[in-house]
Formats: sequence, C-alpha cells, structure tokens
Amino acid sequence: MWTADEIARLCYEHYGNRLPKQGKPEPNREWTLLAAVVKIQPTAGQACDRSDGPVQVTKEVVSMGTGTKCIGQSKMRKSGDILNDSHAEVIARRSFQRYLLHQLHLAAALKEDSIFLPGSQRGLWKLRPDLLFVFFSSHTPCGDASIIPMLEFEDQPCCPVSRDWASNPSVETNDNLEAPEDKRKCEDPESPVTKKMRLEPRTPDGTAHRQSFGSQERGPNPPNVNSSHLTAEELATVTGMTPSGARVVDVYRTGAKCVPGGAGDSRKPGAAYHRVGLLRVKPGRGDRTCSMSCSDKLARWNVLGCQGALLMHFLEEPIYLSAVVIGKCPCSQEAMQRALFGRCQNVSALPEGFGVQEVKIQQSDLLFEQSRCAVQTKKADSPGRLVPCGAAISWSAVPEQPLDVTANGFPQGTTKKGVGRPQARRPKACEISVLQPGIELGPQQ
Repeated sequence: MWTADEIARLCYEHYGNRLPKQGKPEPNREWTLLAAVVKIQPTAGQACDRSDGPVQVTKEVVSMGTGTKCIGQSKMRKSGDILNDSHAEVIARRSFQRYLLHQLHLAAALKEDSIFLPGSQRGLWKLRPDLLFVFFSSHTPCGDASIIPMLEFEDQPCCPVSRDWASNPSVETNDNLEAPEDKRKCEDPESPVTKKMRLEPRTPDGTAHRQSFGSQERGPNPPNVNSSHLTAEELATVTGMTPSGARVVDVYRTGAKCVPGGAGDSRKPGAAYHRVGLLRVKPGRGDRTCSMSCSDKLARWNVLGCQGALLMHFLEEPIYLSAVVIGKCPCSQEAMQRALFGRCQNVSALPEGFGVQEVKIQQSDLLFEQSRCAVQTKKADSPGRLVPCGAAISWSAVPEQPLDVTANGFPQGTTKKGVGRPQARRPKACEISVLQPGIELGPQQ
C-alpha cells in the first residue's frame, strides 16, 4: 500500500517545492528538523484494510512543520498568542488541527469533498472509514524514544560503561555524580559530539546493523537471564551484550529533562545514565521550559487522539494516527514502541471510543537534506559553527493563509514593541489561532 521511503520522499519533495526559502536553514550554517502528516486514501472502490491483495492509494501531505526551538517558562503567555513549543512534530500537529477544522467547516456546509461524514449522533461527525493518517518525522522524537543502546563498535561520544557495571548493573553509584562536559554535549543525538556517529552502524565484519533495542525498564532488580521472555534491552542490561553478541557500552542521550518532582535519571556512567519510560520536558538554555518532550506528546496523541479537546466537541470519535515513519537517523524500533505506546498500556478508565493505539512504526533509508547530519557532511571542513535554525515553518492544507514562519514563538519579523498589541499578527499555529475557527464552527451545529 505504501512504504516508509515513499512517505519520506513525498514529505521531502513537499518541503522542497511547497515551502518558501524564508524560514529554512541558512546553507552550510544551519540545520532543522521536519515533520508532517500524510493522508492515505485508497483509489475508488478499494479499502485501506483489504487483505486480498495490494491496494492502490493516493498520498497527500496535509500538514507540515519544521523547527527545533522551545521558549522558556518565563516567556510563556496566558493569552495563547505565542508558540511555546516550536519543535517540528508539534508544529505539524498544530497544522494538522487547522486542516481538520477546515474539513469540519466543509462538512458543516455539506461539501462532498470533506474527510468527515455525519455521525450517528446529531451534530457530530466521524472520519471517513477509508482514510488513514501517517505521521512522519525526519528524526527520532526527543525524550524517551531517543534513549537508544549504543554498541561497542560505534564511535563513542561518552565515557563507556565500566567493567564493573557491565558485569553487575545493580551496583550503586553516587546519584550526585556530575556528568563531564562531553556527556552534557552528547545529550542530543544531533549534538556536535555525536556528529561522527554512523547512521547505520556497522559490525566489525562490515555488515550493516540497525538499532533494534529497548523496552520498558523493569526496575532495580535485573530479570532472570534464563527467561525465554527476556527482551533485547533486558539482555543488554544483565549481560552488557546484545543478542548478536555486540557489547552495549552506552546509550544515545536525550536533552529532555525528567519532570521535576518525579523519578529522575540515575546519571550513572555509560549505559545506565538514563532511566527509560519517564516523562520529560524539553531542555532550555538557562530558562527551564514547561513543554513536554515530543515522545511524551506523541504518546498522549496515541491515547487521546490528535484532534485536541475543542474538535472533540464536534467528533463522534477521536482521530488517531495509523503509523509513524522516521527518517534516516539513529533509531530503535523497541525504544519507539516503548515511548509511543508501550508505557501507556496501564492507562485505563478512558471515555468510550478512546484507547491506547499501537501504531505501526517504520523507518526510511532516506536522509533529510537539511538535517544536522546531512548539513555536517556537506559542510565538511568549512569554517564556522553549525547551529540549529532559529525559525519554524508551519504549513497546512487550507485555502486561507496556509503558510506561516515564526521565530521565538512569534511571527518572524515581530519587534519587541509589537508584542502584545491588539493589531499584532499572531502565529497561525498558536493556541488562539487554532481554536478560533472551532469557536466559529460552534453555532452551526
């Protein structure tokens, strides 16, 4: 029906052809992340879930976002006219909400080309049964999904796990141990220290190897090594080895910090540095943020849907993603499953129609041309420091003002004097801009 490479290629082409130069990274100096929502619809007379043969489908990008920044809590505004979180995944989802609201307006106006049909209850709508939505991200979401075991034959950015820990992972270390500077730098898989890591690490014999480790951490007591149900991560934790025989000496770090007041990272040397399955907030430079990591937000969308609270007033059932596709980057299938739905399995007492969705997870072999790794490769030995792009782009498949470029949470070009003024232009993806069409939709129901 579709492949991960087809989804990635479609998104990359849309980025190159439909998004303007404004808001994109400066060549050989800046990089960014890309995310999008793709609508999958079978051709006439076919159903997406048929099992009697391949299904011919049409694929359309309905929302897209770029960005790497997040404002600190001191800059947040109660008025909802600023973008608190400008990570690509969040921008793409906000743009997707704009698309859904537009489609609801079409349905209310009895337009046949809407993706919604009348529900069984008066005034409520439901998604056409033949439609699917696939979420694409050029990089592994920040937070829990980015905590991936690192093998001994990879280039290491951090101090390897000690021999004592490898043979006895339950050994206690000082919880206040400060990570050295190189550890702090490598908390982001795209940081300068990790730039030399291979996207598809190779084993000592030269064969390609894809990361495929990670599961929910079971607690301080190691599982039984002889158990036939031992997961790859548990095996690595107990023995310091993967099923293929490679030794796990460290983990890719995430810059997302554990939620204050809850459980925290052990910060032990090497592979024990992080605890998996925890809620995290995005990092900030000096000013702590209040925005949850993209892993946590994707997990929430897999339980509550992508539509948001306002749209749910007009829908008979939530709108879930059917699949998540990740571009070429360090990625673990098991870590993604753990982060996006595995740690939500105990969620209960949900309203009717809601549930934990075990989305399909795939990875593409296509690299985003303006990812850090790609830009770093092109840059080679050119002078100057590589930095994340300060702008964010939101695009939605709506007829009016589909495109918006922001910086520091405000429309690009906004001055300090213009912030907060009644006539000041608001970001199209900020809360109040997204909610306004829904408020206008209310009286029609």
